[in-house]
Amino acid sequence: MARFLRPLFRGTTYTRLLHLWVPMLFESVWLFIDMEHWWVPALLLVPLGLVPAVRLGEGVQAQLMLVPGGRRDRDAGISVAPSATWADRLRTVVWLEVRMVLGALAMFSCVWLPTFAVDFAGLAFGSVPGGNPLLRHVQPHAAYGLLVPIALLASGASIVGLGELVTVIARRLLGPSAVERLAALEERTERLLERNRIARELHDSIGHALTVAVVQAGAARAAGDPEFTDRALGAIEETGRAALEDLERVLGVLREQARPVSSRPTLAEADRLLESARGSGAKVDAEVTGALESVPGPVSREGYRILQESLTNVLRHAGSVPVRVRVCVDAGTLGLEVRNPLRAEIPGPGRGSGLRGIRERAALLGGRAHTGPDAGDWQVHVELPLR
Repeated sequence: MARFLRPLFRGTTYTRLLHLWVPMLFESVWLFIDMEHWWVPALLLVPLGLVPAVRLGEGVQAQLMLVPGGRRDRDAGISVAPSATWADRLRTVVWLEVRMVLGALAMFSCVWLPTFAVDFAGLAFGSVPGGNPLLRHVQPHAAYGLLVPIALLASGASIVGLGELVTVIARRLLGPSAVERLAALEERTERLLERNRIARELHDSIGHALTVAVVQAGAARAAGDPEFTDRALGAIEETGRAALEDLERVLGVLREQARPVSSRPTLAEADRLLESARGSGAKVDAEVTGALESVPGPVSREGYRILQESLTNVLRHAGSVPVRVRVCVDAGTLGLEVRNPLRAEIPGPGRGSGLRGIRERAALLGGRAHTGPDAGDWQVHVELPLR
């Protein structure tokens, strides 16, 4: 029994009831003006529902009063936006009419059913109710006392049931349209792509810095040469400072969505990567053909990250080995190639996320990437279209 009565002690039950009562206030005022034409307010709802802003107001009301949690509930299933199409306008009209009908039923449940309960109690104790025309000629009898709890239970059940019903109908008629669902899906896709991009940025930037630091520290300890140790510490310091700048920039993107991406490094700063790799002991042979300044910003930024990840993989898995780097800018294509001798054993940790990130970056720009063994070398070959 307590389970059936529990909904009567929830605040949402009565906010839903209040939501149903709102249109009946206007109907009550109209009945004082013209009771004979009681249907006029329902007719006026048709042009009202065609106004785009009405759907916005109804959506706000429904979220606040019908859904537990109100507007904090992102899964409420009720749209808060003006009507964008004629289908939205027609659904709003239907919603207003249904809301008025359910409001009339709610008024009957809250007013007339309790009134019947009081009249039944009076008949049980011998008095004849004079205000209720339906019971005016009924003879008093003690058996009418049995109808009192039935009328009260029916009133409570109607209040709860109508609240649930109006919520279901609101999700159906005020729910997001196909256009709104598509827009929400596109927004979610953009957020996921942005999160993946930031994850790649952190992986490439911080991973490169940590790899250089580990390789430099190991080489300095093995060399036992104070001069080499000083150079290694200098390279670690420079790489760490650059990594901190990258980390601060990525965190700035997380804190401020409108932050521009123009501050990200480009291929014009590739010398910093090459010097960092040389400082780690790798023998880098670099050749740049074409004007790097002519490469469009998005391509240049992604090319920088691809080169950074390629050099990181060399240092992590092959160590201090000769590396050939070729950057070629010709009419319409940016070519990147990084080659190093293929070792029989791969000493460092790795799960392939770096190589997968290279391929993803190339694919997003409409290019292609090949990574793997080639003629006794490990090769990363990427081609990115400039247009």
